[in-house]
Formats: sequence, C-alpha cells, structure tokens
Amino acid sequence: MTTTRSRRPARPAGLLAALAITAGAVLSGLPAHADEPSGGSAAATREAPKVDLVLDVSGSMRAEDIQGKSRISVAQKSLSEVIDALPPQADFGIRTLGATYPGNDKAEGCKDTKQLFPVGKTDKVEAKTAVATLRPTGWTPIGLALRGAAQDLGDGPTTRRVVLITDGEDSCAPPDPCDVARELAARGIPLVVDTLGLAHDDKTRQQLLCIANATGGTYTDVRTQEQLTQKVNQLVGRAADTHNVTPAKTAGTDKCETAPVLTPGVYADREKFAEHRVYRVPVKPGQELRASVSVTPDRAVARDYGVLLQATDQVGQELVRGTDAGSGRTDVASTGVRWSAPGDPEASKSASPSAATTGKPGADGTVCLIVSNSFAPQAGVQADPGLPLELTVDVAAASPAPDGPAMGLGRGWILLLTLTLAGLLTGLVFGWVARWRIAVWREN
Repeated sequence: MTTTRSRRPARPAGLLAALAITAGAVLSGLPAHADEPSGGSAAATREAPKVDLVLDVSGSMRAEDIQGKSRISVAQKSLSEVIDALPPQADFGIRTLGATYPGNDKAEGCKDTKQLFPVGKTDKVEAKTAVATLRPTGWTPIGLALRGAAQDLGDGPTTRRVVLITDGEDSCAPPDPCDVARELAARGIPLVVDTLGLAHDDKTRQQLLCIANATGGTYTDVRTQEQLTQKVNQLVGRAADTHNVTPAKTAGTDKCETAPVLTPGVYADREKFAEHRVYRVPVKPGQELRASVSVTPDRAVARDYGVLLQATDQVGQELVRGTDAGSGRTDVASTGVRWSAPGDPEASKSASPSAATTGKPGADGTVCLIVSNSFAPQAGVQADPGLPLELTVDVAAASPAPDGPAMGLGRGWILLLTLTLAGLLTGLVFGWVARWRIAVWREN
C-alpha cells in the first residue's frame, strides 16, 4: 500500500513539543484571536468531526480482481465495518456517483451523483442497509461528486474530510476533478480530500494524487479489503483528531507596523510562494516568546525549499531565527523559536544558546514575527491561493537563563585549584611513604 501523507512531524521536535504543551495549557483557558481589519475573531465554537464518504458505483466496479471478489463487494464489506466502528461524536455521510442511471446517454449519466446518507449522526442500521443495496451501474462523474460532497459538509471553521473511493478516473470531465479540488481549496474552507484507488493504472493514480495534493489530503493505493477498511477507519479517526483547538484566521502583512497583533493561540493564514508575512506579538520584560510555524505545500512544488521564522524588533534588528530546509517531496516544513525579553536594561540574554539576542523589542514590548518561504510551484501549477500556514504563539514567564561566562569561568578556576591541591597532597603522601619504605629496608 502506497500512502502519500499531507503532514510529517516538525523537525525541531523538542522545541515544537514544548510549544504544543505550553500553547495547549494557555489555550484551555484563553481564546486565540487576532487583531484583524474585521475586528478580530474569538475562538470558534467546536464542531463535531465531519466526514463525507464518496463511493464510486460505476459499471467498472463489477470487476472481480481484489482477492477474487468484485470491487463493489469489497467496498461494501469495508464500509459496513467502518460504519460499525464510527465514533459517536462524528458526523458521517455517504454520497455515491454512477449508482442510479442505467442508460447509455452520457450527458444524463454524468449527472448521476446523489447523497445516499446525509452528513450527521449515523443510524448505523440505515447506513449499512443503504450501502448493501448498491449495484454497479453507470458513469464516473468524480468532479461533480466532489462539488456535491463539499455542499453536503457545509461551511464551518473546522476541517471537513471527503474520502473518495474509486476504481477509475473521471469519465465525465468537465468539470475536471483536479480543477474542482483546486476550486474547493481556493474557497478558503478547511476541506481535505483523501483518495483511495481500487485500480492500479497510472492515469487513475495521477488523477487521484492531483486531487489529494490540491487539498492537502492523502492518496492510497488499495490492494485488499483489509487495507481499505483500515485506511477509511484511520481517516475517520483523523477527522476526529483534527484541530481540537480551531486555529483563528489571521492575515499577515508585509510590514511590522501594519501587522495583526497576536496573543497566545493558534492561527491559520495563507502565504504566497516566496513571500514574507509579518505578525506582531507583545512581549513584556521577563517574559519568553515561544513560536512555531508550519507551511504545507498542498500542490506540486519544486525540489528545493526552505522556511524561515524570525523574531525582530520594530526596526528590523533580528532577535532570533529558526529555519527548516530540504530537497525532495515534503508534506510540511516547520520551525520554531524561543526568545526571552530582558528583565532589566542590563539583561540581554536569550533562552537558548542558539537564539542569541542581538537587539531589543520596541518601547511598547512588541516583537515582529516574520514568516518567509522559498517554495516554488512546478510548471503548470496554480500559484493561488497561497500555501496553508499555521502559526502557534505563546508568551510565558522567561526560562532561567544559563550561567554567564564569568560564573562558568569562576567555577572552572575553583575546580582547577582543587585538582592542583589534590595532586600536591597526593605527591607529598606518596613521597613520604616511599622514604619510609626505603628507611625500613635499610634497617633490615
């Protein structure tokens, strides 16, 4: 089974784990918000996880090439097991394509997509019965079905998931399903499309990869009924885990003086290819700024890339930076920083050796956070909308600073003096014992 994931763990693991813990603790009692032109946004009301499963029931699903069983029977068995295992909090629905029109009129057959079971709390008996009655029938209007699934899921702040199970490419374009996926991504609604292929030809694989990449989803090449069940269960579970804290939408600017002011929380934005995006964070004396950023290449990008997170003062003097860079396919690029504000005018120490303080924040304690990326789209890939960006910000009491050079040097001199005295005493004792043994030997 080949799976292309939309996220990988951030590379600065220790730092980002600490950020996640501290941000979680703060967020449990403090809503994330940003000072936006619209007046800011409070933490969104938490929604139930929402998943719409789109099942291909076109004529080709009759083929018996998965462990000696037909593709449709494998899908039906898997869905029955998935429905039985649905978490009670999930809103789950099913949409079909190619399930009802048996005729030869392609124009009519390419309209054949319908909601089999509405997105909501699932009556498991009804849902399983509806799936069991499906019979392979018509054409494969994937693009139209994806638009329908987006309507089924509706709008809202938390991520919605579409799980597409098909054995072939769209036979009805236009609309081209890749264009539909890009269209959905451009709407700014947090919608992810995961694709599962029951057939293994290259054209189908490329189309399903394109759909998944456009929305930050995954593609899986399914070989057995067990793999299909396991993967769909995993995706439903992932929907439940997505954004327990919903990121507040914000919009960075190109200058610090006009940037939105961020308080502790998690924020979502979109950044254009090779763009700099700026935000402001108030940090008082004796406090420590902790920030991390993840940029997701949700479409095909050039081989080499990099992400830079800088904290600067208001005149552009760098305080600290974090970077991530690589070459080849990546699911996400992440980095983080920590910086402690001086507790008094004489103090100018960073919270970590790699985060050397070279300047001071503005008189009002404002620090500028700058997110930059060096992603570039591959030929023919749309540049708009920008790449999804997630920024975590926390401000806490400053961590104890490590000992300065003077104190470390003092301790070194004490250790050196101790070792010298110990060596001198050892030499004196050894010499006295040797002379005593020689005197005894002469007497005898």
